[in-house]
Amino acid sequence: MGIVVLSYLFQLFDTPRQPQNIMLTQPISVSFDLGGNRQVTLGTGKLARQADGAVTVQQGNCVIMATVVANKDPKEGQDFFPLSVDYQEKFASAGRIPGSFFKREARLNDYEILTSRLIDRALRPLFPEDYLCDVQVLVSLVSSDNDIMPDALACLAASAALAVSDIPIKEIISEVRIARINGEFIVNPTRSQLAESDLEFLIAATDKNLMMVEGEAKECAEADLVKALEIAHDAIRIQIKAQADLRAKAGVTAKRDYKKPEQNEAIKEKVYAFAKDRVYEISRKGSAKHERTDAYSALKDELIVSLGEEITDLEKKLAKKYYEDLKWEVVRNMILEDRVRLDGRKLDEVRPLAMEVEPLPTPHGSALFTRGETQSLTTVTFGTKLDELLAETAAKSDYSKFFLHYNFPPFSTGEVKMMRGVGRREVGHGNLAQRSLKQMMPGNDYAYTVRVVSDILESNGSSSMATVCAGSLALMDAGVPVAKHVSGVAMGLISREDGKYAILTDILGDEDHLGDMDFKVTGTKEGICGVQMDIKVDGLSMAVMMEALDQARKGRLHILDAMYQCIDAPRADVKPHAPRMVKLFIDKEFIGAVIGPGGKVIQEIQRETGATVNIEEVGNVGEVSIFSANKESLDKAVNWVRGITAVPQVGDVYEGPVKGIKEFGAFIEFMPGKQGLLHISEISWSRLETMEGLFKEGDMVKVKLVGLDPKTGKFKLSRKILMPRPENKPKDDQPNNG
Repeated sequence: MGIVVLSYLFQLFDTPRQPQNIMLTQPISVSFDLGGNRQVTLGTGKLARQADGAVTVQQGNCVIMATVVANKDPKEGQDFFPLSVDYQEKFASAGRIPGSFFKREARLNDYEILTSRLIDRALRPLFPEDYLCDVQVLVSLVSSDNDIMPDALACLAASAALAVSDIPIKEIISEVRIARINGEFIVNPTRSQLAESDLEFLIAATDKNLMMVEGEAKECAEADLVKALEIAHDAIRIQIKAQADLRAKAGVTAKRDYKKPEQNEAIKEKVYAFAKDRVYEISRKGSAKHERTDAYSALKDELIVSLGEEITDLEKKLAKKYYEDLKWEVVRNMILEDRVRLDGRKLDEVRPLAMEVEPLPTPHGSALFTRGETQSLTTVTFGTKLDELLAETAAKSDYSKFFLHYNFPPFSTGEVKMMRGVGRREVGHGNLAQRSLKQMMPGNDYAYTVRVVSDILESNGSSSMATVCAGSLALMDAGVPVAKHVSGVAMGLISREDGKYAILTDILGDEDHLGDMDFKVTGTKEGICGVQMDIKVDGLSMAVMMEALDQARKGRLHILDAMYQCIDAPRADVKPHAPRMVKLFIDKEFIGAVIGPGGKVIQEIQRETGATVNIEEVGNVGEVSIFSANKESLDKAVNWVRGITAVPQVGDVYEGPVKGIKEFGAFIEFMPGKQGLLHISEISWSRLETMEGLFKEGDMVKVKLVGLDPKTGKFKLSRKILMPRPENKPKDDQPNNG
């Protein structure tokens, strides 16, 4: 028996074993060309096979993996669609180890949050309105390519994962980046190409309709934006076809059934009969936000009471839902038919504006901007190069000297909420304002690091656009040499199946909720600087888009006129209490002289002047940033550095301290770090026998640079040449340093 067992064991280890986890599906892939021989490959069936859908997208060395999983049934009592989207870049994808203390990927950084938001906003409208199951979409960069932007492929990967799953979606989408470089529109440009662009937008769409737009431009015309959208949409259609081909190859022919929310037509009829006319009356009043909200709430309470005490908890919940549906329907029809809005404004009317600069005495710049019931208090703070913001991704680490932070405290909407740090919404709104204002910021030679902070004190529609306006005012108040004012306005759209639509300027929070489009446009009088658009319905034509853009331009110009009346140009100088900074560019060969051996010179400059001095090599020059809260301190440090880096000119007059005395003359530091010999014969027109008693170290002496020894590089100085010449001295008697 033992021999049999031993023989079996030998066979077990000698015979190659077949893997127990046999491939359930054969890996499949499809490819398409972005143009210019740029191939993109979609693959499924090889990785993450227990997910409902898993896809890899590869272009060059860039590989993105997306997975999607959905619960089979909604949670008990759930009345909203819980979609979560997370995009994360694995540092191993670029052969890097994270720089955090724990040396592992932590919470998503701002770039990953912004990319996650772009995917979420594009995917969310794809799901049926009655689908309430939890859906989780995870997108990871697993291999990085230094010149390929992964965020332009991330939404493609997420949509493809949904396409090959049985999760119910209405249609397939995709997303591309469109940029204009040297007048040519390029789809998904490389990172190096993007650095030269003057227009950049990320655009998501279905085969027929635009879904999401976000990006920036250097004052582009509305027609340029529309052209970019059309070119991007053509590229998106190619990607959608590739996803459909992948789904067909994967054999996905049907989507899963799902449990739909319970309905009660009898309760719905009672709600509509009781509340429809009164909802219209409240909506038609043109009242303020809180007054309108209180009236709606009181009517809802009356409605519930009217249904009787025998009503069940489920029926009460359904009644509240039908009441919200009724409000949505009544307000939309009121705007479409009566052409009047909740606060009584015309469709293209901007709410009353109020603004002021320098409402706060201590910040380096500040502004208060109020538009209706939306208000932003924005500050500007100056910093040094040491204050630059590090933005780290898997592919690279960048430092930014201009950044904007947006805060949305709960009191701004009259609510009580836990303060748990910055949310994704705040990151997204701040990014839109930042990229808009960035277009008008001075170039890299501007000395300051600039931080803008917008605190929203009231909110009822488009606080991000209030941030843009307040930020522009605060920058001018701080004395930042911005080229022009930038303003922003949020547009809305309400449409109906019969073709009737209304475009709304400067939308309220309620209009954003009940509308079909949220379209934010920022810019100067000359053109567009930033765009963020989300569309919730099918069928937005380019004609309607152009009409919305034109109406947005008029609203933007109206706000700009008021801003220029408030402050029409940047202040000529920074505030007296603001730190002062000067940036000098020196020859590369002088960097070592400014730093000194072991940092001795630069430390002495900072110690003696009280200024902060930072120096680094940029290309073929040295960039010296000098920062001080005191002008005298700043000037002293600037002159010191200029003295070190200046090239002495023969014939120029200088004044400097005596650094050493010898029997043949004195050494004078006529420029910082540069000494010359004042020979005993050049001190006076009279003949001197000894140096004794003439100078002591530290005495200031005015001298003229009269020569440079070509062999030794030593400087020759003269004091007597600056004195009146005695009558008995011949004019050809030239200075002589022996």
